Amino acid sequence: MAFSEIENRQEEEDESISPVEQVRLTVPNDDDPTLPVWTFRMWFLGIISCALLSFLNTFFSYRTEPLVITMISVQVATLPVGRFMAKVLPTRKFKLIGPWEFTLNPGPFNMKEHVLISIFANAGSAFGGGSAYAVGIVDIIKAIYKRNISFMASWILVITTQVLGYGWAGILRKYVVDPAEMWWPGSLVQVSLFRALHEKDNSRNSRARFFLIALACSFSWYIFPGYLFPTLSSLSLLCLAFPKSVRAQQIGSGMKGLGIFSFTFDWSVVASFLQSPLVSPFFAIVNVFIGYIGVVYLLIPISYWGLNLYHAKTFPLLSSHLFDRQGQIYNVSAIVNDKFEIDLPTYEKQGRINLSIFFSLSYGLNFAAVIATLTHVALFNGNLAILAWEIYERYQASHKGKPDIHTRLMKNYKDIPNWWFHIILALSLIVSLALCIFMKDEVQLPWWGLLFAAGLALIFTLPISIITATTNQTPGLNVITEYIIGIIYPGRPIANVCFKTYGYISMSQAVSFLSDFKLGHYMKVPPRSMFIVQLVGTIIAGTINISVAWYLLTTIKDICQDQLLPVNSPWTCPNDRVFYDASVIWGLVGPKRIFGSLGNYSALNWCFLGGAVAPVLVWVMHKAFPKQKWIRLINMPVILGATAMMPPASTINFNSWILVGTVFNLFVYRYRKGWWQRYNYVLSAALDAGLAFMGVVLYFCLGMENVAVSWWGSNGEHCELATCPTASGVVVDGCPVFA
Repeated sequence: MAFSEIENRQEEEDESISPVEQVRLTVPNDDDPTLPVWTFRMWFLGIISCALLSFLNTFFSYRTEPLVITMISVQVATLPVGRFMAKVLPTRKFKLIGPWEFTLNPGPFNMKEHVLISIFANAGSAFGGGSAYAVGIVDIIKAIYKRNISFMASWILVITTQVLGYGWAGILRKYVVDPAEMWWPGSLVQVSLFRALHEKDNSRNSRARFFLIALACSFSWYIFPGYLFPTLSSLSLLCLAFPKSVRAQQIGSGMKGLGIFSFTFDWSVVASFLQSPLVSPFFAIVNVFIGYIGVVYLLIPISYWGLNLYHAKTFPLLSSHLFDRQGQIYNVSAIVNDKFEIDLPTYEKQGRINLSIFFSLSYGLNFAAVIATLTHVALFNGNLAILAWEIYERYQASHKGKPDIHTRLMKNYKDIPNWWFHIILALSLIVSLALCIFMKDEVQLPWWGLLFAAGLALIFTLPISIITATTNQTPGLNVITEYIIGIIYPGRPIANVCFKTYGYISMSQAVSFLSDFKLGHYMKVPPRSMFIVQLVGTIIAGTINISVAWYLLTTIKDICQDQLLPVNSPWTCPNDRVFYDASVIWGLVGPKRIFGSLGNYSALNWCFLGGAVAPVLVWVMHKAFPKQKWIRLINMPVILGATAMMPPASTINFNSWILVGTVFNLFVYRYRKGWWQRYNYVLSAALDAGLAFMGVVLYFCLGMENVAVSWWGSNGEHCELATCPTASGVVVDGCPVFA
């Protein structure tokens, strides 16, 4: 047989397994459909894990240094407990109705039970993101605006925004879960960890042994950057070399500046905002790198020092705060009237709101990224460059295309009836409409605004799911939803954030739901079990989220008011402060007075056109040079949205993420593929788990008692002048001239 024939046959065999090499190297190609999943152990450990993570993540979200405890910690912790229950629980079988019977102990603790427990836990961390997003609405109403909202309205708001996305996921599941090309890189970490924990391997180099060693190292090391030596989190050489130079610290600070010659030895800094760099494929890292370099090291310096665009030097280089024309923090409370709307006479007297150059340009880039998402998916994932045809094509492929081994194995299980999703969608919309109609004074959102937000979420869920499934990067809808409702319904901050939450979070929940379904797809977990566990977990988690939040908001004096809290108080709510600023920009003042004819930043609207055109240029290049496969890997939504997490993310987060990701997903993947296949995702899981465990230990053992160390290494990165406070008088480069 000719070599070419052998090679072609090998390619056909690989395609039948999976066309994606990372999947072939990570996911097992067999299944045991007899393994029990609907067990007492699964329900007991799942509900406990969900409740515990919901409580801890909500509690930590209010602190100055928020800590998100993810499902990985539960994966590690529940394994020995599950095996212990398999040894001690009675095996007696109890007769139920007809042929049904029940036992507390159906046999050894298996991998599929473990997967469902982890899915339960993931609902407890709001699908990996901490507390439920809608809790932020309650926080800013009660803690910052000092207004009232009832517990019932708060609970409905949280639950409906979390559950509404299940309807979109059910409609689109066939298009982004079953196709082998939709490989969801983030799910491979979980697959690798489950295999490491469950598969028997008695060799000295087993993945389980490697995981435990890496976890112990991560756990032990984090005591240094997390407590004893915080400067290790961001060590800036320029700040140390030039302690009195504003310019040097603006360039060198990793937390407040451009991060040149700034380094980190803290895994939480590497993975905190962009998730683990070991997970993202290298082409996605390259796209993020291109966008990040273009913005941070070209666009921002030219706009700030070169053009002084929008009077940039009057304000700090990197800041999400709102300023007046003199560079002072804007007095927002003065422009809110008794009706919780904008007081126009006072606003006219105080003058327009000003943004830092980075904050303003980041909004423009977000405009471009959202539109580029639609254009990119329509051009590169469809045949007629329109989204409707893309859906039709995926529908045809799901029925006529050749499925990979994992899709064929999943046909052994009963699929979820579509009417399950339709009922969830209908109930969520009905309850949400009741909230908007009968409790409108509390949420400000009219019924038509809810339906509009739901429509936006449905439109964007497919293209954003496709990008997430292939790049592990998820463009957000937060800015575009804020912009739209701000134009249509200005002057009402709570209506704005409610519209954003229904539009953005229902889409985000749908993407998370689909991601978990892909994990179940790889692990051969029955789809109906996945659905029920996710739904129950989401309702439990949302209820605990709002209950804990309500307790903290009503018992801790001046919570989230950093200017009123005692010195070193941890209850500063950093995420809620950003959420509050957005409600002012888009809701209270409105985009017309900031990005429209009455504001300073109307030119940024051209970014919408730029976002629409950019993918077209790449598509034209791809058609002109079809043999150049690298052109197709250029992802304009990822490039334009590369810095979407800044702020609160900083340059040290991006620099370290890009460096570590390049090392492992380029050099190790290319030159040590055997090691990468065996250990890469296991290492990622171990680093996350060790960090989470030590973070909890440090808080409960030392943080609650306010036990701290004070020395040179506990004073951060020593870049106090990078965004020094403004004062009355002349301001230069964001700092008073006397600094």
